[in-house]
Amino acid sequence: QVQLVESGGGLVQAGDSLRLSCAASGSTFSSYHMGWFRQASGKEREFVAAVNWSGGSTKYADSLKGRFTVSRDNAKNTVSLQMNSLKAEDTAVYYCAAKKVGVSNLYRIPSDATEYPYWGQGTQVTVSS
Repeated sequence: QVQLVESGGGLVQAGDSLRLSCAASGSTFSSYHMGWFRQASGKEREFVAAVNWSGGSTKYADSLKGRFTVSRDNAKNTVSLQMNSLKAEDTAVYYCAAKKVGVSNLYRIPSDATEYPYWGQGTQVTVSS
């Protein structure tokens, strides 16, 4: 079972950049697809981005393409989310999540939160306008 800890959140101004990190432990990191989700106050959790087990394939929410970049370092057991040109509407708690790779999902990166059984505690990102 993998344990996940996010870091890097904070208070920034609109237009700034921020890089979130998620450190994994307890299991073979490269056995998991990794996803980033966010939840704003009073709203449902939404998909942000995901990266496959090798780092060779990524997926993004359509509304965030071009501003956010997801990457992973399997040697360091970390996944990162680079967020540029931040907007007030990006304010949310950001979570990383993990889904173990199997035969049925080796080439499919999930974007549905219900498919990810392992979650971090979240990190708050606040963008002031």
